[in-house]
Amino acid sequence: MFQVVDKLVYAMASLRFLSGSLEILGGLSMLYLGTVPRALQVNGLLALVGPFILISVTAIGLAGIAGEVKLWRIGFILVGVAFILYGSKA
Repeated sequence: MFQVVDKLVYAMASLRFLSGSLEILGGLSMLYLGTVPRALQVNGLLALVGPFILISVTAIGLAGIAGEVKLWRIGFILVGVAFILYGSKA
């Protein structure tokens, strides 16, 4: 079905699957706990996972393309990630 040659792609996809699974478990936990304060606590924990996954997947991807892409373009990617993290800060 999928023909992926690069092992880094498997690592990136695995982290995204892990992140998605944690999000689903978080939503189910909110329903199970049933109160707004508990749901906010679960949401806070999920908010810690998101940026970690974003940075990890980006780092793996940048490591994979480091020899192929000019340094200034990698700088643009890093600045973009920094903007995403700053913009999503509460």
